[in-house]
Amino acid sequence: MLVYKFGGASIADAKRMKALLPIIREAREPLLIVVSALGKTTNMLEHIVNQACLGEMDEAMAQVEQLKQQHLDYALALLDEENYAHEAFDLNNYFIVLENAVKKADATSYDYSYDQVVSMGELLSSGLLSCLLHQQRIPTAYIDIRTVIRTDDTYRDAVIDWDFSAAKAKEIIAPQLQQGKIVVTQGFIGATADNHSVTLGREGSDYTAAILAAMLGAKSVTIWKDVEGLQNADPKQFPDTVKIDAISYNEVIEMAFYGAQIIHPKTIKPLQNHDIPLYVKCFLDSKLSGTVIQSEVNNITYPPLIALKENQVLMQVTTRDFSFITEDNLSRLYSIFHTLKIKVNLIQNAAISFVACVDNREDKVKELIQSLGTDYKVTINEKVNLLTIRHYTPEIMSSLTGDKQILLRQETRKTVQLVYLNK
Repeated sequence: MLVYKFGGASIADAKRMKALLPIIREAREPLLIVVSALGKTTNMLEHIVNQACLGEMDEAMAQVEQLKQQHLDYALALLDEENYAHEAFDLNNYFIVLENAVKKADATSYDYSYDQVVSMGELLSSGLLSCLLHQQRIPTAYIDIRTVIRTDDTYRDAVIDWDFSAAKAKEIIAPQLQQGKIVVTQGFIGATADNHSVTLGREGSDYTAAILAAMLGAKSVTIWKDVEGLQNADPKQFPDTVKIDAISYNEVIEMAFYGAQIIHPKTIKPLQNHDIPLYVKCFLDSKLSGTVIQSEVNNITYPPLIALKENQVLMQVTTRDFSFITEDNLSRLYSIFHTLKIKVNLIQNAAISFVACVDNREDKVKELIQSLGTDYKVTINEKVNLLTIRHYTPEIMSSLTGDKQILLRQETRKTVQLVYLNK
């Protein structure tokens, strides 16, 4: 079997979704499709939950109504009259659920509220694709992934219960594939044991595809994007990027850890563990070779691989009594970060200070500073950028950092990381 993941750009409008039909038909093997939300829907849902948590309920509900009309218009452009009527009924039901989630949104349980609202995007888009395939008389099974993927209650970054989820995948998804049906389901989301919706982290649809591929023994996973393949940097951030034909799991894991956006950081591990190749291909021209990510890549010289994480906070934590940052202090500091579920993107420690670079999530950073403030003095630089370059060269270093005010630098034989002020 094959796993295809279609991201938001590939289904941004009805014309693009229809253009996926040849790609789907050409699979010629049992096929599981994982779908992201349409276009910028996730961003819009994030804005809605933020408005609701700020008490701006009229504005939030107006945005919900706008989103509803967008999806109904999309369905109208995508489907014939009979299938539109069926899908419009389903969409209206989903928006009733969304409206209730928005009304219940609460800033004191923001992560929970976020997941109940934002998880709706993939449910809306996958229903549209499933209905289109049905209209084309392609045998299709639509599955709500929340009946398969069980997680803990770490909202916005849920942890998979692998044993339970694998058993459910074999029970619910495998029989549909064996019957020759194309399975359509959602990326990015799952459910707790209490059936509360969760999300797996931004860009988590890639992770969902990898999870299901590993659980069901897929031959390969293909992520369909609007680029020719994996680039050495994000083309939206850097000009003159270079396509990579083949790259190892290890290299991609390194870059994903450092913040490269093309592959979700957790996506590679289940594929590597089961030796499943991952293809990154272009939905605009499926004949292009794309990029293959696999266990070993021989006789290749990588170009500089660049990852830029913007809107970071550089935090210096200093002991108030001038005691050294030894194992005891490090253990206490790591425990605080772990308890607050804050990922550290860069760490450096000196005699009496500990430096960490973290995502600038205002709620999390504020809570972190309060927790640290009891025993440590905390100073921060806000709105800084973290640049990581693997396989760096003097030329690329000069090009990317020559005019930057560097606050921190870490360097190994293969990798350099720099924190600099964002002008």
